[in-house]
Amino acid sequence: QVQLVESGGGLVQPGGSLRLSCTVSDTFFSRYAWGWYRQRPGNEREVVATIFSSGGMHYDDSVKGRFTISRDNTKNTLTLQMNSLKVEDTAIYFCYVVPPGIVSYNWGQGTQVTVSS
Repeated sequence: QVQLVESGGGLVQPGGSLRLSCTVSDTFFSRYAWGWYRQRPGNEREVVATIFSSGGMHYDDSVKGRFTISRDNTKNTLTLQMNSLKVEDTAIYFCYVVPPGIVSYNWGQGTQVTVSS
């Protein structure tokens, strides 16, 4: 069973930075597009950043210019550099394949990001 383990979350003040990491135990990691999803309180889970197998990237408008997604296919890891954090970025962040319906992996626990003064 593929395991996804997210880490790097925490409490940060508005304007601060965090770097999230995701380790994936999937031998087919390099074949898929991967993304960082977040679930804000009372909201559906949404994808905010995607990196394709080609290395191309896509960002939701809410994080464009502030977040940077990257991947290392040799280590099966995904990262999200988050700068200029805002209170509305507060959420649990998850990594998963994009689109999510093409695999049947269990979601990881996620990592909590809290932006507050």
